[in-house]
Amino acid sequence: MPSSADTHIAKQYFVTGIGTDVGKTVVSAILTKALEATYFKPIQSGIIDGSDAETIRTLVKDVIVIPEIYRLKQPLSPHAAAQIDGIEIQLNELNLPNVTGNLIVEGAGGLMVPFDQIGNSYLELAKKWGLPVIVVSRHYLGSINHTLLTLDVLRTNDVQLAGIIFVGKENPSTEEIIVKRTGVHVIGRVPEVDNVDEAFIAEQAEIFRSSL
Repeated sequence: MPSSADTHIAKQYFVTGIGTDVGKTVVSAILTKALEATYFKPIQSGIIDGSDAETIRTLVKDVIVIPEIYRLKQPLSPHAAAQIDGIEIQLNELNLPNVTGNLIVEGAGGLMVPFDQIGNSYLELAKKWGLPVIVVSRHYLGSINHTLLTLDVLRTNDVQLAGIIFVGKENPSTEEIIVKRTGVHVIGRVPEVDNVDEAFIAEQAEIFRSSL
């Protein structure tokens, strides 16, 4: 008997950020929970202190987490971490898993982070995969520039943009200018909390479920 995920059009998204440590993994956990989706992070840089896939397994129960294609030891840009590990990342090996239901794919760092010595970045993966992209933005000095550049690169490369999710306290002047300049759809906001746990993810997933 087909599952509920097989009886409707699957919702599959690629999650990227405007930079490092903006909340991509927390957002990915919320989206994974909200959609009861499969989670996939193709490249993991920095595995000594745990991986993002392990974080998802902790925060979201009863979902499929697909193993990474590349697991790199150093918490660096993938191209640099791979070079240290003596690994050559191949663009043609970075394929989406065969998932018929909902899927959340998480990138690393920002959209233009390179993963090989040629300079291929997550932009190339976004174009190759053809998934709608969700951009995660957190407010800090310089975040307007980083957000506008990310949105502009996606649009000029004809990558489908699903929308933006802000992380942290509301900043009306920042958010208004981003929306006015780009017309980007605001999917929602994830508040900052002292402890991100399974209950928090479940609570946020309920809020986001109707927006996806």
